Order: sequence, then structure tokens, then C-alpha cells
Amino acid sequence: MREQGTQSSAGRGRAVRLDAFGGPDVLAVREVPVPQAGPGQVRVRVTAAGLNPMDWFMTADAETAARFGLSLPAGFGTDYAGTVDQVGEGVNGFAPGDRVFGAALSRAVADYVVVDADGGTAANEAHHTPDGVDDRVAATLTIAGRTASAALAAVAVGPDDTVLIGGAGGGVGVFAVQLARIAGARVIGTGSPSSADYLRELGAEPVAYGDGLADRVRALVPGGVTAAMDLHGVETVHVARELGVPDDRICTIAAQVDGVTGANGANAVPGALEELARLVAEGRLRVPVAESFPVERIRRAVEIQAGRHVRGKIVIDL
Repeated sequence: MREQGTQSSAGRGRAVRLDAFGGPDVLAVREVPVPQAGPGQVRVRVTAAGLNPMDWFMTADAETAARFGLSLPAGFGTDYAGTVDQVGEGVNGFAPGDRVFGAALSRAVADYVVVDADGGTAANEAHHTPDGVDDRVAATLTIAGRTASAALAAVAVGPDDTVLIGGAGGGVGVFAVQLARIAGARVIGTGSPSSADYLRELGAEPVAYGDGLADRVRALVPGGVTAAMDLHGVETVHVARELGVPDDRICTIAAQVDGVTGANGANAVPGALEELARLVAEGRLRVPVAESFPVERIRRAVEIQAGRHVRGKIVIDL
């Protein structure tokens, strides 16, 4: 085994831990043993961890946690970026010092994570971080980027489309809007009135959500919309149906609606994450980091992220 780093097998590092399921108040920064990379694994010294709604959703109660295979004590967070500092036996393609990003299900907010090097399991993986992509941005890509990619694929967005995206300014929306524009589509994005300028910066034509949304979309797009993605709930689904969009061109990510496809990042096409990172490195995809917090302020960071009104991504620095 090749090793690099300042921690020995007896070393200790910080990690966010939960001794009970619940809200932000159950999160605590603890000193824990540094994990060791086994065969086929790499250990990553984490420098940044991106937050997602699924992080607090799946640790909110025991029943939900069990569906994700989590038990107490549990870690927190899934998206990470950092540097490989230990490589297990049989690993090819990674070496100490390599910059990487990926996912470590409900354990990413920690100084060190151990993940499988082959990337064969979603949320237990590492990918090389391209030059030109900093760690804070890399730490936002995996969950939200893959989910957006899967949503676009589910409704087959192309250059002849006008797409209605509900929740366009959220963590998944910032990717979905830009990816749809890259695909050549016209994008109508829902948000609060105060988010209009922000949505324009992403490439969407803003429209306020709430009562009367269908009429506002008709006024903005007399020719109608051809596809829709609801990235928040079900309002956009109902409006899209009212506007005549067929169910096979509507998808959701946060709710289940009979007849409508549910897009899941785990079902993104192979290579989707690498493509996202390449677009960022080329300057074609921008990831707004709304705010970053030191790990000691994890509770406050999660409170803000869970409010669902963040424009962009929240990142934890380690």
C-alpha cells in the first residue's frame, strides 16, 4: 500500500456525527479515528463538502434513514472534494496527491473519507478533478449535477424545445437551466420575484411561481412550452399539464406523480459527472456558491440550506 499524509493509522480527525436523527440541532463536530483505505479503496483528505436537500432529508428520522441504509451513530453530507492521501492495494488510476471529487453517502463532512476507487457504486466514488475547477465548486457537482443531467435526459431536451423549469434557482436548478441552454433550448424558470435577475444570469427567462403561473407562462410564451422539469414539488407538473405538455415530457425530482417520470441522479448516464466537470473547466458551466461555512458552523449552514431559498450551493470548508 502506498501512503501519503500526516496522519498515521492511530491519527484522529474531525467529522460531523449524529447520535440521534433529527434537525440541525443534532449535528455535532466530533474527533474520530482516521479511516484507513482497504483493498480497492482510496482515502481522501477532504477540503470541501457541498450540501444538498437529501443530506438533511435522509437523516431527519429513523424510518427515512433506514431506507438509505443509515443507522446511528451516523455521519452527514455526501458531496466532497479533496486530495488523495492513501491508496489501497490493487488500485490503479489514483495516486497520493491527486485532486478528486465525488460522493461518500452521509459521511462527506469529515476531514477524511474512504471511497471505492472503481466508482462502481453511486455515492461511494472518486473522480479526478480537472485543472481549472477549484475544490469548492467540485464539491457541489455530484448529487445536484447528476440529478440535473438525469432530468434533462428524462425529457430529452433539445434545441427545438422551450422548457419550463420549476425551482430554477435552487441547487439542482442552477445546473438544469445551464445544461438546457447548452443543449440549445429556451428556458423559462420559476422563482420568487426577487430571484428574477439571478435567473437571468443563469440563462433563464424568469416567471414568478404561485397562483396564476400558467397564465404568466402563456403570456411569456404564446407558442407554449414543450417540456417541463419540476425541481421543487408538483406545481410545475400541474401547470405543464394545463399547458398541454404530455406526461412523457415532464419529470420531477422531489415528488412522485402518477404518469410522470421521476429523475434520480443515480440513473444519470455514465460519464455525466465527468462531462459536468469538463464544462466547468471550460467555463461553459458556472456553479454559484452562495455561501461557505467552516465545519464548526455546520448547524447554521444546514439551517440555511434546509430553508430551500438558497440561490446556488452551500459549501462546508474543512
